[in-house]
Amino acid sequence: MVSKELWAGVGSALAFLAGLITLAVNQVRIKLFINKITASFSSTVQITIPEYTANRFERNELFVAIEAYISYNCSDRARKLKAELGSDEQKPHLFVDDEQEIIDTFEGTTLCWYAYTEQPRSSVIVQTPGDEERRFYRVAFHRSFRDEVNRSYLPHVLKVGRTVIANNRQRRLFTNNPDGETYWSHVAFQHPATFDTLAMDPMEKQAIINDLNAFRKGKHYYDKVGKAWKRGYLLFGPPGTGKSTMIAAISNHLEYDIYDLELTAVKNNIELRKLFIETKGKSIIVIEDIDCSVDFTGKRGDKKSGGESDNMKKERKQDADGTKLTLSGMLNFIDGLWSACGGERIIIFTTNHKDKLDPALIRPGRMDKHIEMSYCRFEAFKVLANNYLDITISAHHFFELFTEIGKLLQEVDMSPAEVAGYLMRTEEEDADACLKRTEEEDAVACLKRTEDEYADARLKRLVEALKKRQGQRGHG
Repeated sequence: MVSKELWAGVGSALAFLAGLITLAVNQVRIKLFINKITASFSSTVQITIPEYTANRFERNELFVAIEAYISYNCSDRARKLKAELGSDEQKPHLFVDDEQEIIDTFEGTTLCWYAYTEQPRSSVIVQTPGDEERRFYRVAFHRSFRDEVNRSYLPHVLKVGRTVIANNRQRRLFTNNPDGETYWSHVAFQHPATFDTLAMDPMEKQAIINDLNAFRKGKHYYDKVGKAWKRGYLLFGPPGTGKSTMIAAISNHLEYDIYDLELTAVKNNIELRKLFIETKGKSIIVIEDIDCSVDFTGKRGDKKSGGESDNMKKERKQDADGTKLTLSGMLNFIDGLWSACGGERIIIFTTNHKDKLDPALIRPGRMDKHIEMSYCRFEAFKVLANNYLDITISAHHFFELFTEIGKLLQEVDMSPAEVAGYLMRTEEEDADACLKRTEEEDAVACLKRTEDEYADARLKRLVEALKKRQGQRGHG
């Protein structure tokens, strides 16, 4: 008796479930039928762009570009806006908020953009990016404009959006995480160095600027010759000659992010490859003091003259084991197949001892341009004098000091950092100089005289230091 009632209940439940399925199928069919009828009478075509790609972990680049385009091109027609700090962290940037219709025009045609958000249909314990909410952009237009939208309008939106993103983004300084959940962590990059303030011979400086500009515009050229869109720079010279400042100036000139790769935290070649894959385009990958980071200084030997050296045999074994970062792994990182993943990257090595590096590491094609950062000479000093003291050689009352310093710098090796130390302004010295001029009636003349006296004292102090070092060298 019980079993009959049980089976009767199961049968009822199955019948109810079958009814629900039938109803759901019918609803889908009804919805499709309604959409078909509506489409036959409607002249509007819609394109939907989701925020996340199919794998749910990467934001859709087209969606991001559309967001930037609408905020840049259509914000004056929006009723709801949101504000965020821009790259200078002083002026906020306005963005178009969701849940509203935005009208755009292109070549005489009207298009309607609508941004909306959908909540997930079911709750999950483990969420992935985009699970919290699903954002979409939808553009509607007359069906006669379908080909033009795909051929011209959307590429136009993508191009403008990318430009807006590049102009507004806050550049970042990355460092690799040996034990973190992500491969890279970052902070805002706000170094003020530029090529105008870089203490270097003007002709050498201009040659570097020209090379960087050619690289930035060279995508089609690199494609034509069949090379990955990357370039290597080796900065070498004594400590304090401005290698790190040069990197900051390059970043500010190109508006690229910097990835400061700490090799001592990289366990093996596989991890190095993963780090490289996680870098983005428009970036500078920096390895400072490469001669001190990992043992890449030993020469591997010449196969033609004597077969494999002990270093080469050891390295080949470590490559096979995957237990250590090796020179072969570094060479593949620079110009192997993996180096072509992505584009528009600059790789910079710095070293105080170029002669200690394996020639294979710095040959052309890996380190394409070798830049010597030398001691401060007269041309570099003039830049420093203008930076720190706001004076030039044309100032007649400093001409004799400039001349004397120029002669001394030809004979004495002093780094730009050392020279800058003698020219650096201090508030205490400025205050002391002002107090000595309190009896002056003309405040402007007082301030000018104080600045001149300060510059004169600083230049004389530099002369004394140079003469002292000259004497030490002569005595030695």
